[in-house]
Amino acid sequence: MKDEKNVTSDELLSDAAKLRWEVGPNFHDTLMEAIYTDASEIANRSVTPSGEQPKFNWDRSIDNLVTSRWLGFPIMLFMLTVVFWLTIEGANVPSAMLASLLIDTFHPVLKGLAADMGLPWWLDGFLLDGMYLSMAWVISVMLPPMAIFFPLFTLLEDFGYLPRVAFNLDNLFRRAGAHGKQALTMSMGFGCNAAAIVSTRVIDSPRERLIAIITNNFALCNGRWPTQILVASIFIGGMVPAHLAGLVSAAAVVGVAVLGIVLSFVVSWVLSHSILKGEASAFSLELPPYRPPRILQTIYTSLIDRTLIVLWRAVVFAIPAGAAIWLTANVQFGGSSLAEQFIDWSNPFAFMIGLNGVILLAYIVAIPANEIVIPTILMLTVLSSGMAGVGEGAGVMFELESESATAAIFLSGGWNLLTAVNLMLFSLVHNPCSTTIYTIWKETKSGKWTTISALLPVVMGFVICFFVAQVWRLAAG
Repeated sequence: MKDEKNVTSDELLSDAAKLRWEVGPNFHDTLMEAIYTDASEIANRSVTPSGEQPKFNWDRSIDNLVTSRWLGFPIMLFMLTVVFWLTIEGANVPSAMLASLLIDTFHPVLKGLAADMGLPWWLDGFLLDGMYLSMAWVISVMLPPMAIFFPLFTLLEDFGYLPRVAFNLDNLFRRAGAHGKQALTMSMGFGCNAAAIVSTRVIDSPRERLIAIITNNFALCNGRWPTQILVASIFIGGMVPAHLAGLVSAAAVVGVAVLGIVLSFVVSWVLSHSILKGEASAFSLELPPYRPPRILQTIYTSLIDRTLIVLWRAVVFAIPAGAAIWLTANVQFGGSSLAEQFIDWSNPFAFMIGLNGVILLAYIVAIPANEIVIPTILMLTVLSSGMAGVGEGAGVMFELESESATAAIFLSGGWNLLTAVNLMLFSLVHNPCSTTIYTIWKETKSGKWTTISALLPVVMGFVICFFVAQVWRLAAG
């Protein structure tokens, strides 16, 4: 049989003439009989005659559940929660192994080689404590979650479930003036916002694609999950009995993620009624049949087309970030480092929004990768508070295995529950990482929309944190 996509009109006429020749004078009767036969087969599959029991159909039975008015959303949340849980739990061991290899093993070896070569301290620190450590943190924290999330996400897509997610959320996005397929790009953002920006190509309308691009940063990417989990475990989980700490911490993190989804709807509505005004386009979605996922092909394409490409972009931006972090902590001016001066200068504003200067500086120098925020915060806290015997020196990022030891550093830096809550909020609502900003520019080819995508979230983050801080302090008397 010819491929229908490649058959020309001449070939169709030729086939019709051949069929007419073979059938003879009964050509029209034979053609009509074939049409009625096909229609009868379709009707038998789709319509149940009166008095007969409907034939069992797997696709229809599953769709009755996953697209149900009452069960569709709970099933969707459950499936996404399972994917997130598998990603977070499954990434712990390989992330620890990579950190041990790249940071605990290779970093001392490289330091030893630098000492043997007689490198000056500043070049040793700039290259190894700055650039190399930043790259190592990004690889160890970013690679395992992406290597798990993207294949799982693609398997759900191959199975046929993700189009049902878009179907369930289409009405909400349409009310927000956006496109139903934004549900898919938003879900992809929970793995990586940069990859999700690329995935917005599935949206045909330029206006609705821009809305999806601008709002995708509100999906909590895997680089921000470690910050959310650590802070929630220390400060929020620490408020309740030990046997409830894990559950309460997880609920707090899920609450932040849900807030991000709500903000996506709100900002989509505002954009669609202001600078991107317009009616939501018609969303014609054909629900594909369920089919067994192609596991090996999915793993290969997910690792090559998504994981490694996104990781490479992140590493490219993380290396200069590490250099900037080391320089700010080691370049002295007026008797103190640039980092200490910025922290002292920004503390009044940072306290006003419930944060501190260390957090603001960490998010500035860690723009290239959210994965290095916590190591940078720990290093800057030790530097600014003058703690002795903690860490490996100015500009050297580090993490601690013990939550209690990490909490002690946070508390020494003046942290409280408000600081923790607003850090979780600011981690959700702040500027995209450099990889995502670069990807936005590549996809839009517009400095205007790239700037809006980068500045809108961080302005919202400052406003939300200021509001929470003021309400918190009023409530505290």
